[in-house]
Amino acid sequence: MTAESPLVEEIRTSSRLMVRELGFMHHTLAATAYSPSVVHTLLEVETRGAMTAAQLVQLLGLEKSSVSRMLAKLVNLGELEVMPSAEDARTKQLSLTAQGRETVRKINQYGNERVIAALDKMDICQQHLVSQGLRCYASALKACRDNASLNAQSSIKIVSGYQPGMIGRITEMHGSYYAREHNFGCFFESKVAAGLADFSGRLDKACNQIWLAVQNGRIVGSVAIDGEDLENNEAHLRWFILDDGCRGSGMGRKLMAEAMNFCDERQFSAVQLWTFNKLTAARRLYESFGFTLTKEWQGDQWGSLMTEQQFTRSIRRVS
Repeated sequence: MTAESPLVEEIRTSSRLMVRELGFMHHTLAATAYSPSVVHTLLEVETRGAMTAAQLVQLLGLEKSSVSRMLAKLVNLGELEVMPSAEDARTKQLSLTAQGRETVRKINQYGNERVIAALDKMDICQQHLVSQGLRCYASALKACRDNASLNAQSSIKIVSGYQPGMIGRITEMHGSYYAREHNFGCFFESKVAAGLADFSGRLDKACNQIWLAVQNGRIVGSVAIDGEDLENNEAHLRWFILDDGCRGSGMGRKLMAEAMNFCDERQFSAVQLWTFNKLTAARRLYESFGFTLTKEWQGDQWGSLMTEQQFTRSIRRVS
C-alpha cells in the first residue's frame, strides 16, 4: 500500500470528517465542560472499573505527567476518588464517585443519541458494515501503537500444552473483554479461572489439549478442547479468546484450525460449544468450520440473563 493509493486518501478524508462531526475540534466534548481526554478517561474508568494511574497512562497513550495532572483535577472536581487496592494497600486505584457516575451517564446518553441518529441514516447492511469496519480499523491502529502488525504473523507462534502463567493470562483476556463489551463481572471471571485451573490439571489426558498464540513471550490468544466433560465421545470447545490487538488478523482462524484438526484426528463423535447471541463475528467463524446452531434459550450461566446458544459440529471421519 502506498500513500498515493485512493483507499488511503478516502480513509484519511473520512477520518477528518469524523473528527469534526464528533466534536474533537472543540475544547470540550460530548456536551460536557471537559476535554476529549478527560471524557475518554471517565468512560474507560466506568467500563473497566477501578484503575491505577499507570494503567491509564498505558491505555490512553499519553505522557505520565499529563495523565497525573488530569487525574488530580478530576479528583479535586469530585469526579474520581482514590482508594487503596484491596490486594496491595500501597497501590492506589481510581474509581468514579457518585458525581462521576452521573457525568458518565450523561456522556453515554449523548453519545448513544449521536450514534443512533447516524445509524438511522443507513440500512441494516450498512450499519453492520460500519460496525465491523470501525472495529477492525481501531484494532489495526492499536496494533500499530503497540509496535505490532496485524499482517506480520511471523512474530506470533502457536504452541500447545500448558504454559506458565496461562491460567491468569487467559482469565485476564476473558475478564477484560467481556466486562468492557458485555458488562460481565466477577462471577464470569471467577468461573473462567476455576474452569481453567481444573482443566489444566487434566492436560495429561490424550483427549484434552490447549493451543496458545504467543507473541514476544506473551499469550495473545487461546482455544482448548476438553474431551472429558461431555458424554458420548463428544468434545467441548472452550476458552476461545484473542487479545484486542490480534482481532481481525486471522489468528483466531489458525487457532480454530488447530483445534478442529485435533478433533478430527481423535475422531470425536461431535464438537459442542456454548456461547450467546451477541458474538456475531465469532459465530461466523464457528459456522465457517462447520458448526451449526442446535439450541437457543434464555439462561444465566455467565452471571446475567441472556440468549444462550449451543453450536454443534459433526466430526469428519479420518479414513
